[in-house]
Amino acid sequence: MTMIDTQSLLSISEASQRGVSALVRAAEHGHDQIVLRNNKPVAAVVSMRRLDDEQRLRDDLTDVTMLAARMLTTTGAAVTLDDLLAEFGYTRDQVRDGD
Repeated sequence: MTMIDTQSLLSISEASQRGVSALVRAAEHGHDQIVLRNNKPVAAVVSMRRLDDEQRLRDDLTDVTMLAARMLTTTGAAVTLDDLLAEFGYTRDQVRDGD
């Protein structure tokens, strides 16, 4: 579950009052903004730096998972990552995009 700083929570009405510019400026300075509708989180305004970091971590986790799977299933014969993915019916793009 995502950890949310309760100080970053604001209703859609509050977000509208602050304006897009203020929300973006806060995100650029590392202050994520979580927008609520009926007290449920429905959107987040985050910096591109954070979004890039999240994607890089996701890519790293995918690579580590594939490596672990390869190590656990190896028969001693060398196979490429693409061959392993094909064996399970996936492509690199599908794994990377989460499809």
